[in-house]
Amino acid sequence: MLHGVTMEKKDTLHAKAIILLSGGLDSTTTLAIAKSEGYDCYCLSFHYGQKQTLELERAAQVARALSAKKHLILHLDLDKIGGSALTDDIEVPKDRDMDQPSEDIPITYVPARNTILLAHAVAWAEVLGAGDIFIGVNAVDYSGYPDCRPEFLEAFAKMANLGTRAGVSGASTFKIHAPLLHLTKGEIIKTGCRLGVDYAMTHSCYDPKGDKACGKCDACRLRLKGFADAGMQDPVTYA
Repeated sequence: MLHGVTMEKKDTLHAKAIILLSGGLDSTTTLAIAKSEGYDCYCLSFHYGQKQTLELERAAQVARALSAKKHLILHLDLDKIGGSALTDDIEVPKDRDMDQPSEDIPITYVPARNTILLAHAVAWAEVLGAGDIFIGVNAVDYSGYPDCRPEFLEAFAKMANLGTRAGVSGASTFKIHAPLLHLTKGEIIKTGCRLGVDYAMTHSCYDPKGDKACGKCDACRLRLKGFADAGMQDPVTYA
């Protein structure tokens, strides 16, 4: 276990946990894992200026289906900062070679997004008296985002414990749980299926056509590959 970052299960019946929930495959699986471990789950989603908000509709559906104690949606204006194909007038890349590693961070990276979202999660956790925060980041099948790496999560957990009243007083020790960190997308899907996740509820696409996934962006292609590796068919509809 990294300092302040865990992928391990523990006895936590009725302990409160904040779950960052985007409505996608990974965050939904993460919520199912936290629930299976006995946590009372408080889900946190963001209308952060993304060009499509279908994911928020799906996040609300997932939170209801998995019996979250509360689902909070916060509004941020990251589109005013821009710099990402998800928030700015920049075309979402399609049909990239996902088997060819690149040193460049994709234009779908939203500047400092996980730092910003985790900071809000820590604030809510401090109010609720919760020490556990779950995030569905993955360092195996991912698009090269710097804020999906274990080094980032370790540093953030240390910062949270140094910069909050709960942390410095010892009232809570914040832990960042990343149960999917070292799983492939196929392994994530198999884990969710064992926990009864209905992936038809989820949404991963960066550039949907109405309520249909494009099938060509990085998120869609990683998702489709994951289902293929798991020997399953993706239940969502593609354009």
